[in-house]
Amino acid sequence: MNDFEPRGEYLLVACQAGAEDVVAARMAQALPGSTRGAWRRGVVTFRLPPGVDPSPADLDRVRDSLVVARTLFRCYGQIRWDDDAGRLTALRERLPAARFDAVHLYPRDLRALAAADVVADMPRLATAAGLAAAFPEATLGIARPGDLVLDCLSDGDDRWWIGWHRAQAPSTCWPGGLHPRPLPGDKVSRAWLKLDEAIESFGVEFSAGQHACELGASPGGACQRLLESGLEVVGIDPALVDPVVAAIPGFTQWRMRARDVPLRDLRGFEWVVADMNIDPTSTLEAIGRVVTAPGSRAGGIIATLKIPDWSRAAGLDAWLGQFRCWGFTPRARQLSTGGREVCVVALRTGPRRNQRGGQAAARGSEGVRRARPAKRRPDR
Repeated sequence: MNDFEPRGEYLLVACQAGAEDVVAARMAQALPGSTRGAWRRGVVTFRLPPGVDPSPADLDRVRDSLVVARTLFRCYGQIRWDDDAGRLTALRERLPAARFDAVHLYPRDLRALAAADVVADMPRLATAAGLAAAFPEATLGIARPGDLVLDCLSDGDDRWWIGWHRAQAPSTCWPGGLHPRPLPGDKVSRAWLKLDEAIESFGVEFSAGQHACELGASPGGACQRLLESGLEVVGIDPALVDPVVAAIPGFTQWRMRARDVPLRDLRGFEWVVADMNIDPTSTLEAIGRVVTAPGSRAGGIIATLKIPDWSRAAGLDAWLGQFRCWGFTPRARQLSTGGREVCVVALRTGPRRNQRGGQAAARGSEGVRRARPAKRRPDR
């Protein structure tokens, strides 16, 4: 690992196209005094406040607080060139003297490109661009925690934004923050891939035999991923799940709306998963009904909150506050495999609370230990 860290007066944030104003609004809170600079669709730059030199750990906290940032790095600006030789010359002239452990080359605009395809093709494109020869000791691809990473964000055929970051969290090791795993052919929906990225991004740890419910389960991709982790899973949805998922041992479907499930049947789940195509407020109401049910054993939540319009992202902090009212500590990120939505992983760290935010009675806490597993219910 290279301990030397270059500097730079700017930060660059890459995000989903359309989220630039959300990034700017949240950056004003995360790093007061920063000034918005140049931007393009899917990219925003910021000048650091005078005298501020954030550490990599500081920048990790800033990135996490932005929520919709795909990646963030210390930026040296943009380079342009007329030919291949000019590209490397411009790169060397702009870069400080530093030895990088890894090189990441990725496009500004993904358009219809799958995240995994971008990551898989990166070594070939980086080699063709001369980066393998220029940095022979660097890894072209997924970095290791602690690596000093050179970021080259392609903004067309003749220009790159360049900078660096220190890899640490899983998503900072992936080129452009893009999940490197493709969707396997035997999975029933992309929900499998989104949950897979959430599990890796947040370091979610399951225990075999735990009970989970998914609200809005059909066609069953997320249930399939949970089952592969050794969980007992109940999918709650009026629509049938895919027969492939229905046939997996440990799976049961309750064919009803989540709000119609009796409260007594909701208390046996350790994990609550939700990815429903409804308003975030309605999703939170459905989750709250499970985690505040009398005797609830819920210790973890993995929720997808859809954002119908980017202006609704102003409610992010209030949505996350709801998890805290339930006694959970939330972390949120817009996944590279998802759409205009935010994934929240929340673990219980406080006392159980009722739907109105009040603390549960001591008798209810004792009941958690005696709660029965989720009742298996036939399709109806």
